[in-house]
Amino acid sequence: MNTVTTKDGIQIFYKDWGTGQPIVFSHGWPLSADDWDAQMMFFLNLGFRVIAHDRRGHGRSTQTADGHDMDHYADDLAAVTEHLDLKNAVHVGHSTGGGEVVRYLARHGESRVTKAVLISAVPPLMVKTANNPEGLPKDVFDGFQAQVANNRSQFYRDVASGPFYGYNRPGAKPSEGVILNWWRQGMEGGAKAHYDGIVAFSQTDFHGGVPDFV
Repeated sequence: MNTVTTKDGIQIFYKDWGTGQPIVFSHGWPLSADDWDAQMMFFLNLGFRVIAHDRRGHGRSTQTADGHDMDHYADDLAAVTEHLDLKNAVHVGHSTGGGEVVRYLARHGESRVTKAVLISAVPPLMVKTANNPEGLPKDVFDGFQAQVANNRSQFYRDVASGPFYGYNRPGAKPSEGVILNWWRQGMEGGAKAHYDGIVAFSQTDFHGGVPDFV
């Protein structure tokens, strides 16, 4: 199993397939590198090298109790890119992964990166504040934490079968396989990482920290 050890001793699992220009994928909460399998296969068949890692506390990476914040997420991503000596890379981040990419660029610079793609990403700020009146109320995220603490298995099933893929919309045709795959990825990770990660993705303020590159 491919892993890299971070400066604070965390084992980060990663997938690394193919050759060519690297595309690095950063997954959303509470998933794992597996969420990118279809995209990785697509770009692999086009001749790219594709890389995706499990964020600390997620998937096959160490289920640590600490370090579930954007700075650690970014530094873990840097550990993977430096371990593999990736250059001229395209970074793709979805949701929390988009915040990870932005913080990675802010903390570690652009020397290894040629492009960044953010998909439904959390920056600049998700939670509602006086300076961010269009954000979501903090009570929403407090509710997420309560459900993770009380019955995250059911919560993950409900999220995947409802709003995450739009299966709660009229005329939607839910895929049981997609729902179960989302649930499986969530349950592979650690409850503490997912609980703390809600604060990381909802309350991290990226204003002033989004590089011009993005």
